[in-house]
Amino acid sequence: QVQLVESGGGLVQAGGSLRLSCAASGSIFSINAMGWYRQVPGKQRELVARIRSGSNTSYADSVKGRFTISRDNAKNTVYLQMNSLEPEDTAVYYCNVEVYYFGTHTYWGQGTQVTVSS
Repeated sequence: QVQLVESGGGLVQAGGSLRLSCAASGSIFSINAMGWYRQVPGKQRELVARIRSGSNTSYADSVKGRFTISRDNAKNTVYLQMNSLEPEDTAVYYCNVEVYYFGTHTYWGQGTQVTVSS
């Protein structure tokens, strides 16, 4: 089993910044990819940003140039620096981790609320 601990959500005014973090622990040989998704009520969960083991990154078009994903391999932690936040970024943000441990397994964090006020 793998445990994911998220932190960093909260309330911020439009134009402000927040930094999310997600630390993975447990049965891990290696981490293939780490990412952040978000979901608002009534809509599907969507990819925000993802970073693979070779540090290749991908972003949703709506956050390109404003959000930056990074990882600390020694700490099995992924970060999401969110700048120039907009009310449309309001959502529950979920950490997603793909690990290898006698096979590939995917885990989700519990979610952290990000609210951007106008």
